[in-house]
Amino acid sequence: MNVRYVLLGNITAAIFFVAVASVAAQTTDLPERRTPRPETTDGVPHVQIGVSPAPELIEDLLSRVENIPDVEIRETVVSLPGAKGFWLADELPLKHPEVIVGGREFAHVHPDGSLHASLDPKIARQAIKAGWAIAHPWSKKRPGWEGFVMIYTPSSQQELDVVFQLVLASYNYVTGRSLSAG
Repeated sequence: MNVRYVLLGNITAAIFFVAVASVAAQTTDLPERRTPRPETTDGVPHVQIGVSPAPELIEDLLSRVENIPDVEIRETVVSLPGAKGFWLADELPLKHPEVIVGGREFAHVHPDGSLHASLDPKIARQAIKAGWAIAHPWSKKRPGWEGFVMIYTPSSQQELDVVFQLVLASYNYVTGRSLSAG
């Protein structure tokens, strides 16, 4: 299915076509996650415990992220070996640079399929309440990190759609853009 990314704000209507699945839920209306919340460590490294990834879902996520305007997938500079960082282009202005952990990496996916991302604190609270995320152990220790969360590994295509929606929410928060899938 072709999905339009519509970019609003300072840039005059730019439309990017990519092949990704439709995202049904709105970020402000996240569905309840039906699978159990994984256990996680309480410190750093902040990882899930006992979760097996679905490689095809991680590849699908990376494919979708590659198609976000001004985003490049690189080796992470802030996470575990094997994690992939989601990097913003150098020329892209940032609305919330204080939430970026290192370089211009606004999020990263771990080898187990979980992600760390900076969200608007309101959206982070919604994602936690709905069962999609957990606050990072350092989220209350650094100004600007109130929305820094781990998003759990998706276990189905429907869960991946919501996880990707949260990645877009992180991108929008950090950049000030209003990108949506749909």
